[in-house]
Amino acid sequence: MSVEQSAAPTVTTGGPTVLARMRGTEIRNLGLVAVLAVLVVIGAITSENFLTGDNLENILVSSSVIGVVTVGATFVIIGGGIDLSVGAIVALASVWATTLATQSYGPWMMALCAILVGAGAGLVNGLLISYGRMVPFIVTLAMLVSARGLAARLADNRTQIVTQQPIKDLATTDVLGIPLLVILLAAVATVGWVLLNRTTFGRRVFAIGGNTEAARLAGIDVRRNTALLYVLSGTCCGIAAIMLLARTTTGSSTHGNLYELDAIAAVIIGGTLLSGGRGTLIGSVLGVLVFTTITNIFILNNLATETQNIAKGLIIVAAVLLQRRANRES
Repeated sequence: MSVEQSAAPTVTTGGPTVLARMRGTEIRNLGLVAVLAVLVVIGAITSENFLTGDNLENILVSSSVIGVVTVGATFVIIGGGIDLSVGAIVALASVWATTLATQSYGPWMMALCAILVGAGAGLVNGLLISYGRMVPFIVTLAMLVSARGLAARLADNRTQIVTQQPIKDLATTDVLGIPLLVILLAAVATVGWVLLNRTTFGRRVFAIGGNTEAARLAGIDVRRNTALLYVLSGTCCGIAAIMLLARTTTGSSTHGNLYELDAIAAVIIGGTLLSGGRGTLIGSVLGVLVFTTITNIFILNNLATETQNIAKGLIIVAAVLLQRRANRES
């Protein structure tokens, strides 16, 4: 029996169950849309600047970079893993892409360099976790520290300026009134959705996250597919690094600070199980919008950074508790 033939029955565990899961997913996503609507009302009441065009565009653009990182993080978490190194990989990719040697070859070389660095760091994570049989938490924590250190060494602890105008133009270009960075997020999320929901690889991701041993017995190459998950996450980090270079026009070892927490929080708010096996990219993107809107309301109301962090922590805890309750009921 081929791998594809054996993998499918493991994931599609019967018509009624799949339909029930789909209804639950749709309800969760509608709930997130309702939460967004409530936040818009709260934002409009608490700040007269919230509903201005510039501020709403700022929310969407701010969501774009972390949104791309979250797409990769969603794959990893559905597959039963965790990636704490995404922010550090974004920083490393941004610094590597802004070295003078790289910039001298033009914007395409900068973009290619950032993506290759991100994918390479993800490959290291994936190989250590899948073939080295190391715990994802430890491996990605080590990558977080190492990538930050390497980025600081490459940049000599200085901020590197982007000299390529085409890279800067990414942040200022609109297509039919929609910022190009937002379109890039939509493109990455669409490709991710197709990969997760319409390909054999996507079915294997759900199978591995749901029950690794069952997936292995069904003939799925768990180690290879797990490694690919982290390569995918790293590649998303490389793309996000290019978008961040466009927004800030700099490469720095401090870029992407706390992105790992924001991405994981968005994935959890979006309804993806931390234990793996269930989740949606649409929910994750909605989770990013919810988290970014909350942050924007905090900033407009001049809440101190410490207060914002406490509130974000409480939101994450509340989301996990709601997730556990939903699991018990299902």
